[in-house]
Amino acid sequence: MLKKAILTVAMGLSLVTCKAFAGASDDKFGSLTVDQVSDLIAAKGADIFDNNDRDDWAREHVPGAKWVKFNGVTAKDLPQDKSRQLVFYCANTH
Repeated sequence: MLKKAILTVAMGLSLVTCKAFAGASDDKFGSLTVDQVSDLIAAKGADIFDNNDRDDWAREHVPGAKWVKFNGVTAKDLPQDKSRQLVFYCANTH
């Protein structure tokens, strides 16, 4: 059921992950599959962030995803545990 919910939301989305926010270099970013995101959510192994318009997030989002403005993410939006894996997604493919 979780994978189906993620797949429904993820159609056409870009799923990007990073291991650390502060000082992250390009080699710490990558793409994830729907199955990988589903596994991370099931294992509570990542914090998921939706960067779409707030109305789009309110209408439908990956289960447990927190909405953050794509160009307004601040330290208080992120977990205090800097070792947490962060997954950001949006409909923009760039």
